[in-house]
Amino acid sequence: MWGITFADLRYRYRQFLIAVIGAGLVLAMALLMAGLAGGFTTEIDQTVGGVGAQSWVLSDNAHGSIAGAQVFPQSVAAVIAREPGVTKASPLVILLQQSLRIGTGAKNTATKNVEVFGVQPGGLGDPAVTAGKPLSGPGQVVVDVGAGVGPGTEVTVGAMPLRVVGQVTGRTMLAGVPIIYMPLADAQALALGGRPLITAVVTRGVPASVPAGLSVSSNAQIEQSVLNNLAGAIATLVNAKAIMWLVAAVIVGSLLYVSALQRVRDFAVIKALGSSSLALFGSLALQAVVIALLAAAFGMIICNFMVGLFKQPIAIPASAFATLPLIAVAVGLVASLAALRRVTGADPAMAFSG
Repeated sequence: MWGITFADLRYRYRQFLIAVIGAGLVLAMALLMAGLAGGFTTEIDQTVGGVGAQSWVLSDNAHGSIAGAQVFPQSVAAVIAREPGVTKASPLVILLQQSLRIGTGAKNTATKNVEVFGVQPGGLGDPAVTAGKPLSGPGQVVVDVGAGVGPGTEVTVGAMPLRVVGQVTGRTMLAGVPIIYMPLADAQALALGGRPLITAVVTRGVPASVPAGLSVSSNAQIEQSVLNNLAGAIATLVNAKAIMWLVAAVIVGSLLYVSALQRVRDFAVIKALGSSSLALFGSLALQAVVIALLAAAFGMIICNFMVGLFKQPIAIPASAFATLPLIAVAVGLVASLAALRRVTGADPAMAFSG
């Protein structure tokens, strides 16, 4: 029976190849959906981890979210720096959804949405550049490579002209929006009227206490607060991944159903020779599993070439690759049910009809 199974695979290889490619593309998209969902976590891990802090002090009104943009006096940073357990404390100004214009005047070429981190040069949050130079004075910015501008480029944020002096990688938020870093005073002038206000104090060590109206959050809590804002998008991607599995099963199942229609007389002959319906169904199920596993292997390969189609970070977890073969087996078994009726309904008497 197994010999007949693989002989049929060879005989109908063109049909099966189409199913492998079609289902493989769908399974590749399922992997990419997992990667997009994982990318949300990876980007915020990199961004928060890149600050180099152990704790974040925010206004109580921010409810643990750096997207809250709730301000308080910059002088609080010096108070927190003197707290037991704190070895370093730096103020931050975080401004979300700012507009970056590339070029100046008639040379303006493009506009991008960015997130702004106002930092003290040399303090916590000041990024280690991968190209160019770090921040050293006013009128400068360091940008994530996703902004598409290199060192020496003139840019404008709001009405403030700035020059890009350095680049970083892996510093994005909210589905790939690049972060730009500028001196704290520039960020205050940009959005806070130049007043000595900040939206966070980041520390090495955990302060024993903080002034009234403020609260302490860990890196993990900050990351989770950002992910909570993306919960709907993440759930959508997870649901889309499940739909991709179903579509792959439909592709394989459709092929097996058509194949079973073409082989009804073959089934009748095999039954007349003593094979059971269960054995025939097992043969088709094996075909479906082989096709699904080949499609999974193709999907694992092709998804690496499809990553560039997406602008936001993609981080396909290793678990997705590890579980895909198991999912492929399940897809194959479900798909094989499409041909069950044709197998069980084959009449051995057809083997002797004209």
